[in-house]
Amino acid sequence: MDATPARASRSDAVYAALRDELMSGRVSPWERLGEERLAERYAVSRTPVREALARLLADGLVEKRSGGLYLYTPTFEDLAALYELRVLLEVQGIRRVVDDPTLTHDRALLEPELEAWHGLRDERPAPTPDFVTVDERFHTVLLASSGNRALSGALTQVNQKIRAVRMYDYVTADRMSATVDEHVEIVELVLAGRLRSALDALTEHVGASKDVVVERAAHALAIATRSHIDGRSPFPAADAPELSTADGRSPR
Repeated sequence: MDATPARASRSDAVYAALRDELMSGRVSPWERLGEERLAERYAVSRTPVREALARLLADGLVEKRSGGLYLYTPTFEDLAALYELRVLLEVQGIRRVVDDPTLTHDRALLEPELEAWHGLRDERPAPTPDFVTVDERFHTVLLASSGNRALSGALTQVNQKIRAVRMYDYVTADRMSATVDEHVEIVELVLAGRLRSALDALTEHVGASKDVVVERAAHALAIATRSHIDGRSPFPAADAPELSTADGRSPR
């Protein structure tokens, strides 16, 4: 019996589970991704782990440094540049509709997103690294609703590279609460057709001036670095997401 399909299935499962952990902020940028430890976590041999890590390395989500593999973490210079690119992409989404009266935002995309954020406004979330993926979804949906999927695709790629640091934007309840309120305001303005006001609100929200962008990037990187040095997460322990294996079992 050919074992190749079964091995490929295990490799795919490990890849998907590990990618999810890397992208949801559950893995520190300074945590070495050792084959033996990951194989034990996912209850598989080292071969599918090795194959999964090779794919993640090719994806640019993992990098080689200090003699091992780690979650990709941009330098400060790269981080500031990526933050700046993120702002340009997001603002362009509304600006292109403002500049071209024949274009409109896709309400079928925006209305469910607004409903989701109304729910978050009613039940305020506690600080957690997972929130960065929820925030990313808002911004990619908003950008996609403007009709240019290439812009939202580019934003997704940028977000993947800055997520490991950007999750530290949300270490306080005040920061999280402000984000929720601002997201609701932006979408409500877009749906009401008040696009110039929506553009102003989005510009203020993402911090479109380069100084603000660089300051925010530096702040997030400083928190991430300090957390690593101190050996503890800046997020409340009770709200930290639980790791799980590819088959749903708790890690050992």
